[in-house]
Amino acid sequence: MALKINRLDHHGIVAGVIDDLNIVTLLDKYLPQDEKQEITPGEAIKGMIMNGLGFSNRPLSLSPQFFTNLPMEHLFRAGVDASHFNRHKLGRTLDQCYDFGCEGLFSLVSHQACEIESVDCQFKSLDTTSHSLTGEYASDEEGCDEQVIRITHGHSKAHRPDLKQVVQEMIVSQDGGIPLACKNWDGNSADTKVFKERAKALVRMVKTAPKPNYLVADCKLYHQDNAEFLSQLTFITLIPSTIKLEKMLISDALAVQKWTTIDDNYQYTVNEVEHMDIKQRWIVVNSKAAGERATKTIERQTDRAREKLETELFHLQAQRFACKEDALKALVALSKRQKYHQLTGLDCIAHKVYEGKGRPKKDAPVKQIVWQTRAIVEQKNEAIQDAIEQKSCFILATNADEKALTPEEVLHHYKAQSAVERGFRFLKDPLFFVSSLFIKKPSRIDALLMIMTLSLLVYSIAQRRMRANMRTNNETIPNQINAPTATPTMRWVFQCFEGINFVQTEKPYDKRSIYLDGMDTLRTKIIELIGGHSLHLYNIHKSGVRV
Repeated sequence: MALKINRLDHHGIVAGVIDDLNIVTLLDKYLPQDEKQEITPGEAIKGMIMNGLGFSNRPLSLSPQFFTNLPMEHLFRAGVDASHFNRHKLGRTLDQCYDFGCEGLFSLVSHQACEIESVDCQFKSLDTTSHSLTGEYASDEEGCDEQVIRITHGHSKAHRPDLKQVVQEMIVSQDGGIPLACKNWDGNSADTKVFKERAKALVRMVKTAPKPNYLVADCKLYHQDNAEFLSQLTFITLIPSTIKLEKMLISDALAVQKWTTIDDNYQYTVNEVEHMDIKQRWIVVNSKAAGERATKTIERQTDRAREKLETELFHLQAQRFACKEDALKALVALSKRQKYHQLTGLDCIAHKVYEGKGRPKKDAPVKQIVWQTRAIVEQKNEAIQDAIEQKSCFILATNADEKALTPEEVLHHYKAQSAVERGFRFLKDPLFFVSSLFIKKPSRIDALLMIMTLSLLVYSIAQRRMRANMRTNNETIPNQINAPTATPTMRWVFQCFEGINFVQTEKPYDKRSIYLDGMDTLRTKIIELIGGHSLHLYNIHKSGVRV
């Protein structure tokens, strides 16, 4: 009997989680359908998500090639073929997403996913990043929507100022790092503007929220322009070091030394303040690890400053001044500009200038006396130590009552801000399809960035579900060095599933005639931990553990 063999690998996990979250059904409810369509818009987006999470480094235009060796009817439905995911269908789907509104469409999917998975959305982390793009991106043709993002130069967080970019804003839950909202902005948009608009939108949202919601963000959130909206939100943020009160409170805390210890690394003191007309708590946190980093940073800065000062002093000593007072003033001015050094032993050497050229005669008249500077470079150890101590501290601000959030909890939730940063690192992975964008219309780039964030949503949900079930059942799996871990990444799990073949007889697709080659005890265990529709796709009939 002839057999048909395809690769399943980890694609069944991705397809299973997409099906569990009812993403295709929801998208097809809101995006327009065509009577002659071979696949629906929801299925096209499912295909784009699977392409992104396939880590195959293929651009969207090569999606049919990506799907060629996959069991399409098993992962989608009967009648679906790889050729259906052509660039024309995917391009039209991106246009439909943009026409509906990428931000609104993503919010619908995310809200449904969080309800299905019971994600705790009480603490939300907000941040922005920039995606660098190559090539020329002309605006959409006639009838161009003024709301379309402009791909242009701006401050590059990717350290590629030579490339045009688009700025992406994202809010994630601290429970599992699940993306809750995303929006794309012009490439030159400032964080303060983005955060102001988001704060305004959140004010409208929290009015209907069933329980307190906390917004966690970095220091760009705390800005005078945002004060009106911050006063209506419950926030946790870092105070910018440019605010004078920040430096003053840190200096006071270091002088008094009345700290409350959290652990070996952190200690804190609390100040009740009213700033920007908002009553809040400013928690001065002293970090041992930050102090160690500050020591290395200040040492490097001190060494560079000394080299620069010695060079400037050398050139100053090469000059000649008409009077001693001018020479000393130049030394004092140079010394005052130094942060970590000072000039001591300030002195001048008198040099006689004679009439004529060459070696002067014994009785040659003195034309004038010029002065040469002389000084010694010394390090200001006290200033260096003060700088290290200042940098070892930072201030977290919150307007939440202490009964609702203790200082320890404020610090814990601020540190969880890393969840959104991990999400951005995921989106910028060189194997993700953002590195292979060949789409020229900015509106389609906008839609594709939204679908990339949907990919992060699916990835995060799968990882959160698996880790939660591992905690519940006290389970572990081997990591990359074969040591047990209870917190594996889905990226590692995907790698563990390389080499699973989908075998079926050469006849119309029938679920009873399939066989999976390559499944073993570990892979079966992982699928049972993920649960849901993945059990069916990997032909596992045992009831999976599902949160």
